[in-house]
Amino acid sequence: MIFMSDEQRDAALGIHTVGNQYGFPQMAHYHRYEPTPYEGLDVLFDRFSITGRTFVDIGCGKGRVPLYVYDRFRIRVTGIDMKEQYIDEANVNKNAYLRKIGGKPQLIQFVQHYAQAYDIADTDDVFFFFNPFSVQIFMKFLENVLASYEQSPRKLTIIFYYPSHDYVEYMEQTPFTFVEEIRIPTLYKSNENERFLVYEM
Repeated sequence: MIFMSDEQRDAALGIHTVGNQYGFPQMAHYHRYEPTPYEGLDVLFDRFSITGRTFVDIGCGKGRVPLYVYDRFRIRVTGIDMKEQYIDEANVNKNAYLRKIGGKPQLIQFVQHYAQAYDIADTDDVFFFFNPFSVQIFMKFLENVLASYEQSPRKLTIIFYYPSHDYVEYMEQTPFTFVEEIRIPTLYKSNENERFLVYEM
């Protein structure tokens, strides 16, 4: 396979998601924007298929992960972010992707929302996190996930990229079971946080 930079991968999808948020977030419990590397997404989804599922990216930023997942699996994807600017950029990227690649626009949505206030659909069943906020907010979000499960039992999957110790520690207190660690080989050598953790119930 020919190596492509994240900029080249963006261009292939017709989108622009490269670049981090500089400075500090305006709210203490929320962390700054930084996109998940395409290399990592390739490694994750080569190992872990979510065909036929419904994918939700919590703290989606400019929409890279939902658009990648839609492009790869053609499933319903939702991106949630509290910042209006990012949701606007994510929707610009969605429209650019659809113009370049095509697809069903109704299967791709970006929503401006605080995670803990997001109304979890009874079809939402895969949740992706790249440390978007503090463990206190994560705990509240997970409470809502479990309440949704009680109303509509289904297989649930949680995927963490670059997992924080607080998140991992809290997961041990939940009904979720640890399934798999997936390392990004080229990055893990120099940084042991460059991995995904998958939990299911």
